[in-house]
Amino acid sequence: MKKYLFPFCAMSAVVLLNGCMSVGPDYERPEMVTPDAWHVAVQEEFESGAPDLQTWWTVFGDDLLNHLITKASTNNLDLKTAAARIDQAAALRGVSASQYWPDIVAGGAASAVKTTRTQGDYEGDMYQAGLSMAWELDLWGRVRRSVESADASLQASVENYRDIMVVLYADIATSYIDVRTLQARIAFAKNNLKAQLETMELTQNRFDSGLVPALDVSQSQLNSSRTESAIPPLKQSLIEAINRLGVLTGEMPYALLQELEAPQPIPASTETQIATGLPAELLRQRPDIRRAERELAAQNALIGATQAELYPTLALPGSLSLEAPSGGDFFSSDNVAYSFGPQLRWNIFSAGRIRNQVDAERAGTKAALHTYEQTVLLALEEVENSMAAYANEQDRITSLGTAEAAAQKSVDLVTELYKSGLTDFQNVLNMEQALLEQQDALATSRGRISLDLVDIYKALGGGWAAPLEEDLPEE
Repeated sequence: MKKYLFPFCAMSAVVLLNGCMSVGPDYERPEMVTPDAWHVAVQEEFESGAPDLQTWWTVFGDDLLNHLITKASTNNLDLKTAAARIDQAAALRGVSASQYWPDIVAGGAASAVKTTRTQGDYEGDMYQAGLSMAWELDLWGRVRRSVESADASLQASVENYRDIMVVLYADIATSYIDVRTLQARIAFAKNNLKAQLETMELTQNRFDSGLVPALDVSQSQLNSSRTESAIPPLKQSLIEAINRLGVLTGEMPYALLQELEAPQPIPASTETQIATGLPAELLRQRPDIRRAERELAAQNALIGATQAELYPTLALPGSLSLEAPSGGDFFSSDNVAYSFGPQLRWNIFSAGRIRNQVDAERAGTKAALHTYEQTVLLALEEVENSMAAYANEQDRITSLGTAEAAAQKSVDLVTELYKSGLTDFQNVLNMEQALLEQQDALATSRGRISLDLVDIYKALGGGWAAPLEEDLPEE
């Protein structure tokens, strides 16, 4: 047995030597300078406390919205696709890690053999069985860098799943608010149409009595018909919003028509102030930023994996086989053959291919860094824009409310004056048009405020729970 000890001792030494060093740059997470506070947050609508982002949609207090988001979290196909991508990345990580270990192949054969006299003059059956091994030592860290890259890619796929989750929940809330806003606009349009038809009947009666010209009747018909023509496009937009919700929840487009056909109030936040946290916390909370950072880490590791090809490769191939004719002692030591020994391979000339590939990976890492930095800036921009839009719409809706009340009062007054013959129909026409415009703008603004709030939570990365620690989790 002593003659077999050398291969096994050598293999033990390989295990100890395998992975002595790693070439290429070690990854360092980039430092991004962020503002100390949000620029818009000085307004009274916002506070710097820690926001409750994981279930932000509950601020609307709408049970149906909560139900739709819960359904989407299990049924949405984009989310399921992202989950499958995580499984794929985990499997590819396993492929990379398998390179740490030798490939061992077993084989066997049974054949009928007839040799020439010079070869021994044998005729009969021959049986063979054996093992072959190929093991590359990871002396320069090629495998380790590949596994490092695969680890980061796996983590990036997890962040991609979270990013899709953030966008999905915001899209559901947006479409749901659109549904309720369109229902409110349709209701205003129908109420105005009803009032305008009553006005048209009034003008017709006054015309029949010879009190007003035919122009009043024509203008009244024009006004009511124009209002009536505005309703079908709103209904079409309503159907599209409901169909969108159906698809987002993983169902047929029309699946929610019956559930959403009854008009309900536009969802409004139950909170008087919005906690937005600090800009620095955005780097930890936003999944797209976290994904970009992990993609940068994955790309950085590829530099070392490629650079390792510039150095010698040490491999340990080996084989052990048994070969015996029929009737022989198959397991006799005389039938054992083996080979084992190190092999050195060094690509000393490749016309610059490897070095150019290393340069390509370095350039890719630089591009990934700029992508990460741009992702951070865009995230900061989204938060600032959504906060500003929310604050400005709050100011706008106050004026719209005053204008709508004034328009309603003006319609009532001008109608009485027209009935008394103290004003012409043009004033009635103008006021009815103004009332419809103001009510439609008011409903749109109410929806816009809720949509801006959704945009704030989406921009903050709401919809999942960020870890308490500063560093990214090791998935």
